Amino acid sequence: MDIQYFVEKFAEQFDETDIDCFSPKTVFKELDEWSSLIALTLIAMIDEEYDVTLKGEDIRDATTIEDLFTIIGKIKN
Repeated sequence: MDIQYFVEKFAEQFDETDIDCFSPKTVFKELDEWSSLIALTLIAMIDEEYDVTLKGEDIRDATTIEDLFTIIGKIKN
């Protein structure tokens, strides 16, 4: 798993947020565009790309994009 690829796929879920706003250290819940709908699209993207089913609590437990990436890695292994 590659963090930069994950950040790119993560950023693709946002329509109005500039790509430069995304890095592993981005606190994604503070982005203006963050919503429950984007959370659902992220869950679907992660299921499709990584074959990992996230729960709402996984997203609640994550603060940064890197945190979410780490959670996916733990579930996958």
